[in-house]
Amino acid sequence: MSTDVCVPISHLTEIITETKEDIQKSNLTAPILGHVGDGNFHATIIYDVDNHEESATVKAVSDRMVTRALSMDGTCTGEHGIGVGKRHWLTKQLGDETVQLMKQLKAVLDPKNIMNPGKVLP
Repeated sequence: MSTDVCVPISHLTEIITETKEDIQKSNLTAPILGHVGDGNFHATIIYDVDNHEESATVKAVSDRMVTRALSMDGTCTGEHGIGVGKRHWLTKQLGDETVQLMKQLKAVLDPKNIMNPGKVLP
């Protein structure tokens, strides 16, 4: 699984260090690479998708990575965008009012709901 987050550059060292420690404590293999110029970094977590315990550990590590980024005034994704995998973070990151505004704008711009129906804004 590949995931990314983005934080202000002033927090990049802190979040990468904490994420590396989290990955090690979780006994996972996950190379980290990043775009240090913009605060974005990726973790590619290698695991057995058929192993339910390991899959749960991967999800927990990914969730903690996002929680860390949000607590550092970052975003739950730096370049991959909010999609099906991270849409549950949208309200936590932007707030209810902003998400409602986004839904209203989508309704005006896409009244027939033909552009990616149900992908980000259910």
